[in-house]
Amino acid sequence: MEITITPDIYTPSVDNTGNYIDNIPIIKNGIFCPCGSRKDKTYETASKFSIHIKSKTHQKWLTILNQNKANYYVEMLKTKELVENQRKIIAQLENQLHKKTLTIDYLTEQVINKTNQQVSNIDLLDLLDFN
Repeated sequence: MEITITPDIYTPSVDNTGNYIDNIPIIKNGIFCPCGSRKDKTYETASKFSIHIKSKTHQKWLTILNQNKANYYVEMLKTKELVENQRKIIAQLENQLHKKTLTIDYLTEQVINKTNQQVSNIDLLDLLDFN
C-alpha cells in the first residue's frame, strides 16, 4: 500500500467588506483550485498558482462566489442544522442500542441460569435404575 500526500483545496480569503478575494497561500503539498478551469490540476508552486488565479475562469468563479455569498450562508446554516439533527438521532440510536444490548445480556444470562437449573434437577437415581 502506497502512501500519497493529497494537495490542499484552495479557499479564497474574505476582505474587510465581506467579499471573497484571492490570496496565495503557502503551498506545501500542492494546491487544488475548485474553480473548474482545469479539472484535476494541482499547482505545485506559488508562481504557477498566481498565474492560474489571473485566468478568466478563475476570476468568473470568484465573481460568482461573491454574488451568491448570501445563498452560501443560508446553505451553511441549513447544513449546520442538519448536522445537529443527525447528532441527536445518532445519540438516540446509540442509547437504544445500549438498552437492547443490556436486555440481550440479561436474557442470555437468564437462559444460561435456567439451563443450569434443569441440568442440576435431573435425578441421578433414575439414571442408575435403567433396567
